[in-house]
Amino acid sequence: MITFINPSTEKPYIRFQSLYQDALANDQRGIEAISVSSYDLKTNEVEARYVNLKYITDNEWIFFSNYNSPKAQQFSAHKQVSALIFWPSINTQIRIKALISKTSIEFSDMHFKSRSKEKNALAISSNQSQNIDSFDEVEMNFHQTLKSMTTDTVRPDFWGGFSLIPYYFEFWQGHKNRLNKRHTFEQKGGEWEERFLQP
Repeated sequence: MITFINPSTEKPYIRFQSLYQDALANDQRGIEAISVSSYDLKTNEVEARYVNLKYITDNEWIFFSNYNSPKAQQFSAHKQVSALIFWPSINTQIRIKALISKTSIEFSDMHFKSRSKEKNALAISSNQSQNIDSFDEVEMNFHQTLKSMTTDTVRPDFWGGFSLIPYYFEFWQGHKNRLNKRHTFEQKGGEWEERFLQP
């Protein structure tokens, strides 16, 4: 599930919320899954991964991760990203282009406090994407951290939120005979330009 906080009333956000409600009504599993693609300046490669979109607050789309991870370093070096959502229950794909930055410390702290002890233990114990000798090492670090945690355990500086601020949306809806509907919004000069594209 995605939590909406003071959602924007601009056209693409209203469209997104309408489709989100349709997908919910059709029992879409993993509705919060969003693929985020970033550019690695060092390797000259584009990389993509799924993350869980936790919040949409006004025009910010927020997920959480380890700030020392490869994707976080890519976000820092190249702030433009692309994101993709697919909800097969309503045969809808949503493409987004956005700028990315870290959320505020306060927002990251708020979310960390709302999570389960187990999830926070993993966030603290994992050196995300680093090599390990075996999965046993991951489990050992997790259980040791979980055991040592108290009600006073705070969010580590290396873990927190990322905020996407979209400037382009494409809402793709599949239809019979590939008569697909493609509805776009692009922000220019503070206004959203609305267009339809051929299938």
